[in-house]
Amino acid sequence: MSKLRLDAQILKQEVQDFNAQLVASYQVLKEIPPVNIGQTPAETLLTLDKVSLRYYAPEHPSLVTAPLLICYALVNRPYMIDLTPQRSLLKTLLSKGVPVYLIDWGYPDASDQHLDLDDYINYYLDRCVDAACQHSQREKINLMGICQGGTFSLCYSALHPEKVERLITLVTPVDFHTPDFVLSQLAKHIDVDLAVKTYGNIPGTILNETYQSLMPMRLGLQKNFDLPFSLADKQQAVTFLSMEKWIQDSPDQAGKAFSEFIKDFFQQNKLIHDQLSIAGKAVRLAKITQPLLNIYASLDHLVPPSSSQALQGKTNSQLYREKSIHSGHIGIFVSSKPGNQLADAIENWLQPLDKINANQKPD
Repeated sequence: MSKLRLDAQILKQEVQDFNAQLVASYQVLKEIPPVNIGQTPAETLLTLDKVSLRYYAPEHPSLVTAPLLICYALVNRPYMIDLTPQRSLLKTLLSKGVPVYLIDWGYPDASDQHLDLDDYINYYLDRCVDAACQHSQREKINLMGICQGGTFSLCYSALHPEKVERLITLVTPVDFHTPDFVLSQLAKHIDVDLAVKTYGNIPGTILNETYQSLMPMRLGLQKNFDLPFSLADKQQAVTFLSMEKWIQDSPDQAGKAFSEFIKDFFQQNKLIHDQLSIAGKAVRLAKITQPLLNIYASLDHLVPPSSSQALQGKTNSQLYREKSIHSGHIGIFVSSKPGNQLADAIENWLQPLDKINANQKPD
């Protein structure tokens, strides 16, 4: 048999197998009800305009592990940490006895176009901190910021150090001009004033397309080719569809806050160079003295490890640790092994200081 004929038979078989898998995945889809995300029950403690603060109570609270306030990014919905009951960082933390407060930034509309970073950090975030402190009957709160929310948390801790007990930054950009920060390289060329003038608020769909453009083959063509296999059974299909729902559920960005963040952080890199001011108040990382755990994903294509690691030596933290987890920007939350490592690291950091020193070794 000629090699050409053999190759043709192999190709024919591959096409037949793909079509069979495609039909099977369609049958799986027909049997799945609409996916639900963020199913863990919560109590709403505070509502400010579009922003709300939720409280998640563990069934068996730990006697030694302190409560945690989570500040997510503006650009995506916070239920990434509670994607499905089987893939939920939130549920894992609750199972460890950690009381969790979570900020939901909501969906900005045209009336929010003029909200700025001062509004988000010194008003909304500050009020959520106060509410969490009051509810937990503590003078200070433990704060964890995720991605852009980590940058916000650094700014907040520098401006209001008296209100933060301990700090965790998770996949957080700090130095926005590291050579491998591809998203920042793109942001340097944005005429942000023209974008805000054109749109008012920046549409979430545009940001989604920008993120996907960073890995066009993997997040475009390859994902479509893999679709029948991603829907091979109900559990895989629910996970895939939940992720797709989260990806497409991207809030618009308040125009002024977006403009300030792009200019001050991405384009001018002011935070790392001690040049940042918010509402006329200098934001200096050296003002941060709290114990600080800096967690990053070693395979992160959105926030490269180099950007997060730049935080080391920039604060006056009494106890600074870095934790590298072998995962990507999203996989760190939804993959089983990285998710467990992440939850363990967070739980350790919320325990008494002597246990932190024993358990949380630098990587």
